[in-house]
Amino acid sequence: MSLLENVSVAKKANIYFDGKVASRSVFFADGSKQTLGVVQPGEYEFSTSQGEIMAVISGRFEVLLPNTTTWQEFNEGTQFELAANVSFKIRNTAIAEYCCSYL
Repeated sequence: MSLLENVSVAKKANIYFDGKVASRSVFFADGSKQTLGVVQPGEYEFSTSQGEIMAVISGRFEVLLPNTTTWQEFNEGTQFELAANVSFKIRNTAIAEYCCSYL
């Protein structure tokens, strides 16, 4: 199990899509932030305000990346990168978890 050490965690979760997606913000001493999230089965569209690296912590996501027409599969232990100010879709058939780092 990977640990994030010496961090502060927001008590209040970020809740999306009627509670089907939830994440918590984690703040590091250097001022950087990550989010840890849980996604219930479904299909969701997200937008970015800054660049992101989304790592799949458990489960599996199918992702429709910006400017593509083919869904790509990302399993536990894999990640994908997103530019700022883009939209993308994810879908999953079982609960999955992610860690999002901001660029």
